[in-house]
Amino acid sequence: MNPIKSETDWKRVLAFKEGDTIPYEPEDGPYDPNDAETARAWLAQADLIRKGKVVRRGKRGPQKAPTKTLVSLRLSPEVIDHFKATGRGWQTRIDSTLVEAIKKRA
Repeated sequence: MNPIKSETDWKRVLAFKEGDTIPYEPEDGPYDPNDAETARAWLAQADLIRKGKVVRRGKRGPQKAPTKTLVSLRLSPEVIDHFKATGRGWQTRIDSTLVEAIKKRA
């Protein structure tokens, strides 16, 4: 495995002190990094890149192999309260419990 060589000027980064203005020319990029409001606005609409792929904020990508079907289901408040009390993933736990019940009947 070949590590990617960093192009970061670490001497310049380490010499930077909190509160220093960042040198900026308009051809350097899409916003002035010294203008906090403009930088916040630009970063809020920017795409994230993870492992070389664009990950748009607030949007789920397509499933590789959809294995579940979306349904609307009415459950008693006791069931919902019980599973929600166990934390995140409560819907998955309901699904697992139903799958176990099916296997016991088989």
